[in-house]
Amino acid sequence: MLSSPSLRQWQYLVSLAENRHFGRAAEACFVTQSTLSAGIQELETQLGAALVDRTKRKVVLTPLGEDLAGRARELLGQAEDMVLMARAASVPLSGPLRLGVIPTISPFLLPRVLPALRKRFPALRLFLREDLTARLIEQLQAGKLDLLLIALPYEGGALDTMTLLDDDFLVACREDHPLARRNAVKLDELSETPLLLLEDGHCLRDHALAACRLTPSPRHDGFAATSLHTLVQMVDSGLGVTLLPRLALDAGILRGTDVTTRPLNDDGAASRQIGLAWRRGTQRAKEFTLFGEALVTGLRKPERSSPAASSSHSRKA
Repeated sequence: MLSSPSLRQWQYLVSLAENRHFGRAAEACFVTQSTLSAGIQELETQLGAALVDRTKRKVVLTPLGEDLAGRARELLGQAEDMVLMARAASVPLSGPLRLGVIPTISPFLLPRVLPALRKRFPALRLFLREDLTARLIEQLQAGKLDLLLIALPYEGGALDTMTLLDDDFLVACREDHPLARRNAVKLDELSETPLLLLEDGHCLRDHALAACRLTPSPRHDGFAATSLHTLVQMVDSGLGVTLLPRLALDAGILRGTDVTTRPLNDDGAASRQIGLAWRRGTQRAKEFTLFGEALVTGLRKPERSSPAASSSHSRKA
């Protein structure tokens, strides 16, 4: 029987592939540089092949080393999944869960559901990372994240998804804007006024354009924002109109502004879907489904609101 390298040795190789430096790789593994270097040399001896080209200036993995580092990353992720699956068998959603969330969802959904989630799963240690969808998917596939809370649809490769809710888009404009006098806004009217959008890279931008069957144009691309809060301030300053998701409106993003909203007069539903995504084949699929069900339950609970907030919402609905 062949002598198999240990998971620790594979971890050293993955860390070296990610850091390209023996010292930084050792720090990431919480060992000394000599320990990591010896572990890599022992791995090469066991395999009978060179994995690293060592030079004075930099560390370069051989083609075989690059290939094995990618496979080792998957192996380490599967090993971690097995441990967490065993723990979840006795106590579901206990221990660490690394959740990636996009910025057009995180500040509007998580405050509503986290208190109930903590109460239902007190042993859950939730670590959050906020970033754009493409980068979150890269980190998920690399094993740095366990689960994503993103807007769907999104082409992300070998992922399984769970839809949680539909999030409608509404037109947001100043109260003195001509569109504010409409009961509903027609799609063709959006092409006749400056439409403010998030900058390229935000999936909400693509979902909003697709949902309203609009195509990017110089008029649409005249201004771009990095967040929904910035978009609202631009609309409040009279620079144009925008499309906002219901989730952000329900969270009070218009509070303190002169911005109002109108529904879209459209035959189809102008909306995005909010859901979870995880690596296909993970051992934790049942646990992630339970997490999604808990989020849906948390969203159904009525929010507490002050009389002032309620009044503002009804005025701008």
